[in-house]
Amino acid sequence: MDPRFQEIPRERVADRIANELLRLITSGELAPGERLPGERQLADMMGVSRVSIRAALQQLKAQGFVTAVQGGGTRITAAADQLDSALARLVRSNRDNLQDLAEIRSKLEVWAARRAAERATPEQRTEIDRAFVTMTAAGRPSRFKAEDDLNFHLAIAKASGSAVYLHLMSVLGDILEQMLAFHRYSLYATPADDQRFTQQHRAIWSAIKARDGDAAADAMQDHLTTVLSRYEENDTPSQDAEAPTDAKGTASG
Repeated sequence: MDPRFQEIPRERVADRIANELLRLITSGELAPGERLPGERQLADMMGVSRVSIRAALQQLKAQGFVTAVQGGGTRITAAADQLDSALARLVRSNRDNLQDLAEIRSKLEVWAARRAAERATPEQRTEIDRAFVTMTAAGRPSRFKAEDDLNFHLAIAKASGSAVYLHLMSVLGDILEQMLAFHRYSLYATPADDQRFTQQHRAIWSAIKARDGDAAADAMQDHLTTVLSRYEENDTPSQDAEAPTDAKGTASG
């Protein structure tokens, strides 16, 4: 026997399914937090048995890529689910940390807007359109404006086509949601502010629709510079700064 040549192990169907789902996760086609179709639907779509689907999902659960949903089902694990609240406490404890996070976000999202304009698929553009139409709908209750803002930016993140960026956004998770609530209900709370944000979001949306990467990056930079400017206008000593609150009045970052 020549030891250089080893027997090739037979791969189980469940292993091939797990590898294919993992490919979709690492490529960003399955985004953090996204819910998977049910076992029966997955089995039909992939042409395999439900037993094999179940075994593949168990593998991915053990590796931390997916998690069970209360009430049934499976979703892609958001990285924030695996973190403790240390980052959240750090941001909440000091206004300077909150501003740092806003500055970091501005760098990332300008890059993402350019990528989305240049690389978004038709389906991803439709998702951005849907988010923009929802957030600008006449009569839309103000209680949804932070949620709508988040969904618009997450649609752009997904359209960037970067699995790495999507997972970075998932690490921010609830902190980003609470930050946007602080911006929309505290820093920029007037009707004039809402109108200004709508105009800025429209500029971002229009540039992405036109596939103009430079214009999309510039529009996003203009929008996030507006946000950062209010931090500077209201700059106070960190020890005197109160923890920001979200729309419900709970502490947020």
